[in-house]
Amino acid sequence: MESKPCSKSLTVKTSHVLPPDTNTHGTLFGGKLMAHIDDVAAIAAARHARETVVTASTDSVDFLAPVKEGDSICVEAFVTWTHNTSMEIFVKAVTENLLTGDRKVCTTAFLTFVAVNAKGKPIPVVSVYPETELEKNLHENAPIRAKHRIERRTNSKLLAKTFGTEFPWQ
Repeated sequence: MESKPCSKSLTVKTSHVLPPDTNTHGTLFGGKLMAHIDDVAAIAAARHARETVVTASTDSVDFLAPVKEGDSICVEAFVTWTHNTSMEIFVKAVTENLLTGDRKVCTTAFLTFVAVNAKGKPIPVVSVYPETELEKNLHENAPIRAKHRIERRTNSKLLAKTFGTEFPWQ
């Protein structure tokens, strides 16, 4: 399999923030923005792998600025790093006041997707290579983020085992 540049997976989606998408503060529901993020990241992963992909993890999603009703939300994603069957995707969301042109980065996130076959089993993905300085920085630091994901997943599995399926836990 031949490597691909990060730019080949670039995916951009812009949406208008309408009243049904907002909370009582007149700002975009966090869950709605997270759905946009997952959707765009999934497309970027599928573009890279040219296979069916599933979300394996979402790193912390930081809401940096509110997205107001009437604004637009532009979500951009691309594959930054690959490892056997998984792909790390960087996502940036930018809100824009369509009347003033004021733009702000409102959210950043990293997600991990895995390519799967028809039986849902992980399959290898082509490697990715960076071209720009930003891509190189993200690519070089990806193994550190991957290590943190593995630690977090291990802890999550332990927590799930500890709490189990019953309530109350006492």
